[in-house]
Amino acid sequence: MEYLPVGWRIRGQWALVTGGGELALSAARRLHAAGARLRVVALSVNEELAGLAAHTNGDVVRRKYRSTDLEGMVLAIGAEDDAAPNQTLARDAEMAGCPVHVVDRPELSSLDLPAIIDRDPLLISVHTGEAGPVLREWIRAQVQSWLPARWGRVARLPGEFHDRLAAKLPERAARQRFWRRVLDSSVVEQMLAGKEGSARQQLEDAVARADAENLAGGEVYLVGAGPGDPDLMTFRGLRLLQQADIVLHDRLIPDEILAFARDGAEKVYVGKARDKHSLPQDNINDLLVHYARQGFKVCRLKGGDPFIFGRGGEELEKVAEAGIDFQVVPGITAASGCSTYAGIPLTHRDHAQSVRFVTGHRKKGGAELDWAALIQPAETLVFYMGLVSLPDIADGLIRNGMDANTPAALVSRGTLDSQEVVVGTIGELPDQIARREIHAPTVIIIGGVVQLYPRYQWFQRDPD
Repeated sequence: MEYLPVGWRIRGQWALVTGGGELALSAARRLHAAGARLRVVALSVNEELAGLAAHTNGDVVRRKYRSTDLEGMVLAIGAEDDAAPNQTLARDAEMAGCPVHVVDRPELSSLDLPAIIDRDPLLISVHTGEAGPVLREWIRAQVQSWLPARWGRVARLPGEFHDRLAAKLPERAARQRFWRRVLDSSVVEQMLAGKEGSARQQLEDAVARADAENLAGGEVYLVGAGPGDPDLMTFRGLRLLQQADIVLHDRLIPDEILAFARDGAEKVYVGKARDKHSLPQDNINDLLVHYARQGFKVCRLKGGDPFIFGRGGEELEKVAEAGIDFQVVPGITAASGCSTYAGIPLTHRDHAQSVRFVTGHRKKGGAELDWAALIQPAETLVFYMGLVSLPDIADGLIRNGMDANTPAALVSRGTLDSQEVVVGTIGELPDQIARREIHAPTVIIIGGVVQLYPRYQWFQRDPD
């Protein structure tokens, strides 16, 4: 992140704009809307720009820019058509310690002037840095199209009800839980639908009934985050993640997904690597109960689907025994996500009419399975967590009757930019993997469908 987005109260303070044309006018409009006093310096200034300066009790100086024009300014905007005076302004502003934005020259700027979606008091700013104004305005238009105009009225409610609610709920955490419940209630929908009277009455009633003990009930969200690509997370999973006070996450959760959690949420790493557990499973189960009993909304964020080799059932068993409310959100499991991104369909009329998911990692170690039962005609086998056990898997299948020439593939870090696919036969694959540096997580796909690779492959990372 190259810039720190901030809300700057600039009302009544001086801001310098150099340039008198359309670029300067665009910047001046935003400064005027924020209540800044404008000083415009340029040889020629258009009529609207001069009018904005007058309206802010500012001034217009019709000459070339001088370094002394920065005196008393809290920020400066360089919007000259000529590059040279903009460069001079940027240098002078840096020496004076004055924040400066040079239009379309991010390398000369210490601040970025964003596009703004105004739903007063709700403001959303769009910064694109070197990507330029076209992208910034396009994104602004997209957000404008789905953000109802009445959201401004919703945003005023916490301020209007603050004093009454603070008297009922002195603790800040309790007030935050109250407002999260309001935002998930019909109050918001009624406000957006124009039924403000009904919404306010409902909110008045909720404030009157507000009680810290009634707000203290915790809840556990068991959420499948999918196989890795943030775009594969479900809407419901995303919504619950953004509501959570505490997020317990595995090592397979990318930073891009963790970034969806709300500001202030505590993130607790409870991930496991092979033979290296940061927390025993029983401790994770206890943590869910511990946090929920304190009144927190706890999101247990797991890679893939929590009920497919994710030990979600074990975790919920303890939660249910404790009488704690919970929700479960399925995720796209690794077999489906990784095979799709690799371009290998799990079923195909000509190759496989069934698919079986198998774990290559057993509770007590090893990969001892009913090998003979796994060898079925026209069936695809998918092994989870089988990277280390791959030689044992191949040996077990071949010894029990599988043709060593059966097509097989290993997908490493599926759905991510670092995805890698290794294709061969079940007899060859262990040696192929031994000669390469392969990173977990992996899935192993065995069966006739692998013959279709790379015919259906659509996801490929760009070459370095």
